[in-house]
Amino acid sequence: VQLQASGGGLVQAGGSLRLSCAASGRSIRGYAVGWFRQRPGKDREFVAVCPRTGSNCYVTDSKKGRFTISRDNAKNTVYLQINALEPEDTAVYYCAADNRIITSSYSSYEQYDYSGQGTQVTVSS
Repeated sequence: VQLQASGGGLVQAGGSLRLSCAASGRSIRGYAVGWFRQRPGKDREFVAVCPRTGSNCYVTDSKKGRFTISRDNAKNTVYLQINALEPEDTAVYYCAADNRIITSSYSSYEQYDYSGQGTQVTVSS
C-alpha cells in the first residue's frame, strides 16, 4: 500500500482544512488508517484512527471537538477535517495504515506497516 497525504497549507487561525490520505496499490478495506502529527521540536503524536473494521473512527480525547476523521473506501481515502485551526496545530501531518495492527497499538506510529510523506500544515495567528 502506498499512502499520499495531502491538503495541507498555510491558513489563518480559525480556518479549516481537510487533509486526505489517499491509498494506492490495494484497497484499504480491512486496514486501520491512522493520522499523526509532528509539531516543530516535538515527538510525533497520535491524532485519530479509523479501525480495521472501518467503523467507529475516532479522534484521541485531547483533540475531540475540532478534529474529525472519516473514511471513504470507494475512494480509497481517509480524511482528517480540522476546524478552528490554532497556531499550535502547525505540524507535519502523516497517515499510516496496517491490516494486522491490534487495537492497543493504534496510537503507535511505529506499529503501522505503511506510511507516507506527510503534509505540512502551517497556521498563522
